[in-house]
Amino acid sequence: MAESEDKRRFTIELEFIQCLSNPWYLNHLAQQQYFKDPAFINYLEYLQYWKKPEYAKFVVYPHALYFLDLLQHQQFRDYISTSENTQEEPTSYLHQ
Repeated sequence: MAESEDKRRFTIELEFIQCLSNPWYLNHLAQQQYFKDPAFINYLEYLQYWKKPEYAKFVVYPHALYFLDLLQHQQFRDYISTSENTQEEPTSYLHQ
């Protein structure tokens, strides 16, 4: 992959990771059925490398990485799919 392609991929993935910090965006993804697509779930798993320090240092909203972890679980993906649960603090999910 050419250096410019690597840079573009880095930028796109970083932007997407940052979006995961927004519970309403997560709800939007759920409403659009992305969480039912095995390819998308695999993509979320692939993005786990962003938790490594050499990548995480570029993430402005570190709780996006926390949500990335939660999205690895079907139960959380189901939970975030309703707007009522999106209005709550998503971390309350862990206290159920």
